[in-house]
Amino acid sequence: MKESKVILQNEEGLHARPAAMFVREANQYTSDITIISKGDEVNGKSIIGIMSLGIFSGQEITLQAEGADEEEAIRGLVDFIENKLK
Repeated sequence: MKESKVILQNEEGLHARPAAMFVREANQYTSDITIISKGDEVNGKSIIGIMSLGIFSGQEITLQAEGADEEEAIRGLVDFIENKLK
């Protein structure tokens, strides 16, 4: 399992549209993706799960990936959050 911490910098956090964009990105990988925020864990490929976390801009989250492409998944998702989720 690979994991990385990242701070959300986009204005909206991970709500509706950004959550849907994240799910689309996460679904490109075969690994299981988990998002952890304030001790709560959800499936990173579930828009409802992500939205239930109520993640706002400036919050730190932990991304975990477990599976055949876990390293690629973590790199790709961190890059997505830091550079494409604006």
